[in-house]
Amino acid sequence: MATDLTDRQRRLLARLVAEYIEQGEPVSSAWLADHSDLGLSSATVRNILARLEEQGLLRQPHTSAGRVPTDSGYRMYVDGLLHSRRRPRVQADIEARLRRAGTMTDLLENASQELSRASQHVGFAMGPAGEAARLEHIDFVTLEGRRVLVIIVGTGGQVTHKVVETEEPYDSHVLTQAATYINRQFAGLTLHEARAAIAEQMRQERMLYDVLLARALRLARTGLADVTPEPTMHVQGASLLLDELLGDAGLRERALDTLRTLFKMLEEKHRLIELLTQTIEVNGLTIVIGTEHLSPDLQPFSIVAATFHDGDRTGSIGVIGPTRMRYQRAISVVDGVSQLVTKVLEKP
Repeated sequence: MATDLTDRQRRLLARLVAEYIEQGEPVSSAWLADHSDLGLSSATVRNILARLEEQGLLRQPHTSAGRVPTDSGYRMYVDGLLHSRRRPRVQADIEARLRRAGTMTDLLENASQELSRASQHVGFAMGPAGEAARLEHIDFVTLEGRRVLVIIVGTGGQVTHKVVETEEPYDSHVLTQAATYINRQFAGLTLHEARAAIAEQMRQERMLYDVLLARALRLARTGLADVTPEPTMHVQGASLLLDELLGDAGLRERALDTLRTLFKMLEEKHRLIELLTQTIEVNGLTIVIGTEHLSPDLQPFSIVAATFHDGDRTGSIGVIGPTRMRYQRAISVVDGVSQLVTKVLEKP
């Protein structure tokens, strides 16, 4: 990406990008000459645009058309926004709505809604990974044959299920009693602590004469084995992106493939979590534009994200939109909401 632009080139590029974001149509040299406030002739503007195209910041969709920014052109524009940005204003109404959340899950759900509403893009909120996630309750459900479905519910709304092959069939009454015992003894412990406590109890009571207790511990130990809490993910506003892609003539031809990719990621939230975790920086604001993504799945999109803190751990919020997103608004919204989420968590 070019870094040796003159001030005039930078200003003209910024004006072109802003206009393309707003209108979605290639921007002509004649329009820039009339609206750039630089006092340049159309011929001078054409020469500058040709230079910017040579540097990979612009492209011309058709010979007779104006120019549109490349991902590198967007990056230059966004870097200029970041350089001159001001601290976002805290919006009291958004803070009030966030504070009405009763749990972390509710807070992140509300945050994703606020992000989508304010940016008109897909809003997401990714909670911290759950080494500290605690066991709320465990359920056992009898299946055909000797199989039992183990359902583990952790704090933050995390649900994990696992089918266990048992040595003997169980009826539903016995499984209910076993779950009641496990919940009474181990609910409230972190999943790691619960695993360790169950294993220790089994070691201490090798000669268990209580058959129900032995069965309950075996089922719980097997069900909790290899259960690793993942970050929680809340996503809002996919329909907004659908409207935007289908309404953009430049994107319409590849909109269906783009949407298919996005909706698949939204359905498989673990995949989206994995991609975002690879993308988002540990602290502060992260902006990744189009082909800057390492994963081809995300290259049709831009992401503006920021981290928040709950005292011990870090989560992320942000927006996902087309590369032709309103970056200035997205940056302000994401930055502001991330600070509000941290504020709510620090001062409940």
